Amino acid sequence: MRFMRIAALSAIAVLSLAAGKANWTATVNVTDAGSHVLGNPEAPAKLTEFVSYTCNHCATFQKQSDAPLRIAYVMSGNVSVKVQHLLRDPIDLTVAMLTNCGDPKGFFKRHHTFLYQQDKWMAKMSGITSERRQQWSHGELRNRLRAVARDFGFYAIMEQQGYRRTRVDSCLADTKMAERLAAQSEAARQLGVKGTPSFAINGELLDATHDWTALQPKLKAALD
Repeated sequence: MRFMRIAALSAIAVLSLAAGKANWTATVNVTDAGSHVLGNPEAPAKLTEFVSYTCNHCATFQKQSDAPLRIAYVMSGNVSVKVQHLLRDPIDLTVAMLTNCGDPKGFFKRHHTFLYQQDKWMAKMSGITSERRQQWSHGELRNRLRAVARDFGFYAIMEQQGYRRTRVDSCLADTKMAERLAAQSEAARQLGVKGTPSFAINGELLDATHDWTALQPKLKAALD
């Protein structure tokens, strides 16, 4: 019994020593343009994901790639992942404002949550009247985005992340954040991004690469 306890403590010690190294899967940095980067900022392969939150293929990619990308590529420090927004409509903008709301360390959790629940909140679209949809595009920005958040149940999703309604409304009124997101979107289009998800490695846009199956071998090749 004593031997087993010592062995267990030794294993814990080894894990603790390992934890003393950089934990790239929990390392988040923010670029000057406001994009969030997961992993080693000096990784030899820097992956950029161009994402729209209303894109169902983006949600599929997130579900398929999240675990293998983190474990096989990010954890080792060989690959970093930058999320760059490509805004298509007021709904995209609203979700992007919310994933960018608050502590940068929580960005990828919020990003993950909205994409994993996309089918549920997008299903609300059919029940929203044309009159209410008009509110998404008319009036002050903060009121337009609050209308989207109301209609799609985003306040409840953010509450699950620990955000009070007043905090959410504050983020939705952040015009500087909206400008940064619009600039990210314009930069993606200038690079040649026409749809989502799209990807770049070390700044080079990848052709015909829109899912995990096509992306994975290109990541491996970038590390050879």
